Amino acid sequence: MALIVQKYGGTSVGSAERIKNVAKRVAKTRAEGHDVVVVVSAMSGETNRLVALAHEMQDTPDPRELDVVLATGEQVTIGLLAMALKNIGVDAKSYTGWQVAVKTDTAHTKARIEEIDGDKMRDDLKAGRVVIVAGFQGISSEGNIATLGRGGSDTSAVALAAALGADECQIYTDVDGVYTTDPRVVPEAKCLDTITFEEMLELASLGSKVLQIRSVEFAGKYKVRLRVLSSLQDGGNGTLITFEEDENMEKAAVTGIAFDKNQARINVRGVPDKPGVAYQLIGAVADANVEVDMIIQNIGSEGTTDFSFTVPRGDYKQTMELMRNLQDSIGVADVSGDDAVCKVSVVGVGMRSHVGVAAKIFRSLAEEGINIQMISTSEIKVSVLIDEKYMELATRVLHKAFNLG
Repeated sequence: MALIVQKYGGTSVGSAERIKNVAKRVAKTRAEGHDVVVVVSAMSGETNRLVALAHEMQDTPDPRELDVVLATGEQVTIGLLAMALKNIGVDAKSYTGWQVAVKTDTAHTKARIEEIDGDKMRDDLKAGRVVIVAGFQGISSEGNIATLGRGGSDTSAVALAAALGADECQIYTDVDGVYTTDPRVVPEAKCLDTITFEEMLELASLGSKVLQIRSVEFAGKYKVRLRVLSSLQDGGNGTLITFEEDENMEKAAVTGIAFDKNQARINVRGVPDKPGVAYQLIGAVADANVEVDMIIQNIGSEGTTDFSFTVPRGDYKQTMELMRNLQDSIGVADVSGDDAVCKVSVVGVGMRSHVGVAAKIFRSLAEEGINIQMISTSEIKVSVLIDEKYMELATRVLHKAFNLG
């Protein structure tokens, strides 16, 4: 008998009929002799509806009160799923995040989990019950309802699996696993049997939406065995995210292609080339709570240097204004930018033992007339910034170049 944590997202519980189907899937796992803890999201669209209601009350909703409102979405789902299980003869008990309790810090709407009290869940499991827990939420050190940020149900599931010492954490979603790239862009994309945590972490951070990045980080930290499966179809083993690199990994340099349209480029030219100038520029951006991704510095002429860096597209205008405000104080010659760019990334642990991956990327794009604006690399990743209009073409070209279909 194993202890399995199963997480079902908003699409999986998006209607009464789908909740009943989830109940049947959970019942089947229980009938196989396993203990089961289920983590669920709010029904699809519900969180957006609640956010919209909050904004009708306040232009900028109070974070504490917003968490009170948002947490109701998952509370509905856990109750309905418990009823559906009881209706088919499976004893079940539902818990909100603060009843468990999932203890968090005080950062409302983006709280981080600090501790989980698993005693109630263990007692129910010993009594033969299925335990159902609301994802995305917990209780802060001040005793308030706190939410973990969008996509936080994945993190809830992994954290519960770690706290309970579960044998596997299964993330059920509307896709049947992790693909070599988005099959909506490349129909030939294939579902991977396994992928390493390193690769999944890179793909999640680079735009892949299958798993929330914090959940992958949590799983890596606590060595939680993760599997991605489909809740909308039966059969299949999904994709196992593992710590062990496949023995055949050296045969493939690249595992997957990710892309991200949430990018904007900032160019700062003619900056005095002196110590501390990079901190003055990037530090101002960090102080505004804007995340900087790719950075390039080029030494110019006559004692000046040029900086280019990327930020999330939603922070583009704010960052441009910050840089223009610094022009006179720092002595910047020109500030320009572009918010019609995207990042395409090639990921694979096999890059460690293969040469020429970057060269193949650059050649493949050049042959299609796609200009590379910026480049960023790590041991298992190469990212390029290109014009947004070439995103899908670049993804298809690179997917084909590395024989991922």
